[in-house]
Amino acid sequence: MADETKPAATSQTGSQSSPFSMDTSSLSTVYTNFCHVTSLPEELILDFGLNTQVTPTQQIPVKLTHRVVMNFYTAKRLLNALHFFVRRYEEAFGPLELDVQKRARAHAQPKPPGDGGL
Repeated sequence: MADETKPAATSQTGSQSSPFSMDTSSLSTVYTNFCHVTSLPEELILDFGLNTQVTPTQQIPVKLTHRVVMNFYTAKRLLNALHFFVRRYEEAFGPLELDVQKRARAHAQPKPPGDGGL
């Protein structure tokens, strides 16, 4: 998992405008496909990493590389923002199925006759 440095700029994220000016000169981008969430009475802790295993096993740990600690007010704002963007994605492209078995079955099903023919 490589960090990628972004060029220095003041930007706004996504299509929503922000009332805050943001300095992205120290921003790095990282890909994650794994998140572990824990909490303390006043904080939420998100640990991110890259799971390279097709079938998870206890013998090979997921390497965690980034930790984000936030208060619950910020967590709730993040929850609302994520909900908004995931809902908008699903409205445009269809529902996101989280169950891997159901996704695999859906891709394995034969297409009905008459679909995609010439």
